[in-house]
Amino acid sequence: MAKRHSVAQYEAGILAGNRSLLSQSISLVESELEADRKLANQLIEQVLPLTGNALRIGISGIPGVGKSTFINSFGQLLLSKGHKTAVLTVDPSSGKSRGSILADKTRMETLSHHPSAYVRPSPAGKNLGGISAKTRETMLLCEAAGFDRILVETVGVGQSETSVKDMVDVFLLLMITGTGDELQGIKRGIMEWADIFVINKADGANAPEAEKMKQVLQTILPLISPVGKEWDNPVKTCSALNGKGMVDLLESLDVLVEKMKDSGQFQQTRKIQQRQWLEDHISFLLLKKFNENSSVELEKQKAIEILNQEKANPIGLAEELVRRFFEINQ
Repeated sequence: MAKRHSVAQYEAGILAGNRSLLSQSISLVESELEADRKLANQLIEQVLPLTGNALRIGISGIPGVGKSTFINSFGQLLLSKGHKTAVLTVDPSSGKSRGSILADKTRMETLSHHPSAYVRPSPAGKNLGGISAKTRETMLLCEAAGFDRILVETVGVGQSETSVKDMVDVFLLLMITGTGDELQGIKRGIMEWADIFVINKADGANAPEAEKMKQVLQTILPLISPVGKEWDNPVKTCSALNGKGMVDLLESLDVLVEKMKDSGQFQQTRKIQQRQWLEDHISFLLLKKFNENSSVELEKQKAIEILNQEKANPIGLAEELVRRFFEINQ
């Protein structure tokens, strides 16, 4: 962790477009140290009035779909339209070392060197849903720094990616052909949450297959769309490698956002984001307090010993630990 600054210094640096202080501010909110957490909360309070004006776009897809290449190309298109673009990438963390590859920035070299772009990789840690535990705070800091398009790339493991939907305005699901059953392994849940379906790598000999897949998706999507949906989900083909279809995709995205705003869904989505942030942080604080309680930790170790020695009921032991936790904190 770099040398701590005052909240006023962090805020001034963010507003002045100082990349170093923006990065340090993000490191501050990602820190698990109690002193850093308090300082980070104060910083978020200060910049909050300056946030909310950016379009938040979530991007997910299975490994190999080309998320980083897509974002590098799509981000450059946004820059060409005059948008300041921040990219928040989330890499999977090792279950053993807690380490993370954090290689997305190197795969977005062109974008990361542009003066109007900012690429920030973060480890997923223990957080489920394909996003970092501090992605929301990071988005707010980027918005305060003047970025009006925030792209959130999820881990993309294909199992629990829907958490990103709770913090973005539009959710893009990237897909590819040539994987056997192209829809196999894609959970119904994530397809219900996606706003735009993008079939990437639609170039060369793969272009006809991408078009076939597009037709299949357009046929099945109405069957899984939520009741009362006022518009169909766009299905687009593109090639992040040569840029084909990217302009059409951006135009469809802009049209969709306008429809969402006109119907009131965009504003409702923002309210849901705020409520979910509250719920998630309550869960985070309770679990943190539970795990930091030394008395509960002793009881937990005893429970683990019981589990190791006999066929005990983990549910009953868990309920007893929680009951004990609340007794201690009465």
